[in-house]
Amino acid sequence: MTISRLLMLAALLLSGMAHAERIKDIAAIQGVRINQLVGYGLVVGLDGSGDQTTQTPFTVRSVTNMLTQMGVNLPPGTNMQLKNVAAVMVTAELPPFAQAGQAIDITVSSIGNAKSLRGGTLVMAPLKGADGLVYAMAQGNLVVGGAGASANGSQVQINHLSVGRIPAGATVERSITTVLGESGSINLELRQSDFTTASRVVDAVNARFGQDTARALNGRVIQVRTPVGDSERVAFLGAIESLEVSPAQARALVIINARTGSVVMNRAVMLDPSAVSHGNLSVVISTEPVISQPAPFSKGQTVVVAQSQIEIRQQPGEVMLLKGSASLSDVVKALNSIGATPQDLLAILQALKASGALRAELEVI
Repeated sequence: MTISRLLMLAALLLSGMAHAERIKDIAAIQGVRINQLVGYGLVVGLDGSGDQTTQTPFTVRSVTNMLTQMGVNLPPGTNMQLKNVAAVMVTAELPPFAQAGQAIDITVSSIGNAKSLRGGTLVMAPLKGADGLVYAMAQGNLVVGGAGASANGSQVQINHLSVGRIPAGATVERSITTVLGESGSINLELRQSDFTTASRVVDAVNARFGQDTARALNGRVIQVRTPVGDSERVAFLGAIESLEVSPAQARALVIINARTGSVVMNRAVMLDPSAVSHGNLSVVISTEPVISQPAPFSKGQTVVVAQSQIEIRQQPGEVMLLKGSASLSDVVKALNSIGATPQDLLAILQALKASGALRAELEVI
């Protein structure tokens, strides 16, 4: 046997083997999660690209309240023409086990009609959780990834100028207590429910730490007994996360975006032999200007009238045979052989699914 054939055989054997993944990549510890934070604030120091105060009265009121809290009282009826201030929403994610004093990244998004937040500074804004309590305070200089310029009515813009980020822009003021294994057990949650994968995780944990250490409660949750001490528990959970398990093959799935026509299939999709008739229907509209001239010495005016012609073109569909496809590449080749566009794939795949020829689930988003 030649070397090339040996390499090909080795590649085929490796491709057929199940791919092992760490438990930390396919499961998460119940209770160890992030928490969303949100707040309202003001961005100052903009170069004339802030909110138009005539259309965003909440910006003016926010500035007035901020100045009042700082001891600056404005006379009643003061008309502030603010061009360098923008009202924004501040969002962040509080990581698990975050402690007071820890810095986290924040995202700042304009909620008014500011043209750009570039060069602005966020004034101290409290960030609250779903329970209404303040968990962090945000402040700092924005980093905007976009760029733009305008002159004499022409404008060029790259990316969004109304959204910016502040790395380490918020300081955690309140920590969230996470109960981890104090009751003598923790729950592992698979990211995708699968009874086979849950059974394999239980087998891997019991083989490493002893029988009855883990047991599957259902196709997603696996209960694991933990040591008593905190240090021992952390080391134990770290060892579990590093265990390798071969997850079960994912279910055959086809995801279709009906708005953009994008189609995504996983490798488990298969196609049975079937016959498909596919034709194209197009509508062509052509418009030509027709000029009507008035009679000589008349007071009429030259009129330009648009005349449109509409033509419907239909190409007869041909019945084509789709061969059975046992791999994703064969399915793609079979669909391309009938000349289907991404917009047509939705109807074709739905028909194949209805006939039972497509062995996969369809999910339209």
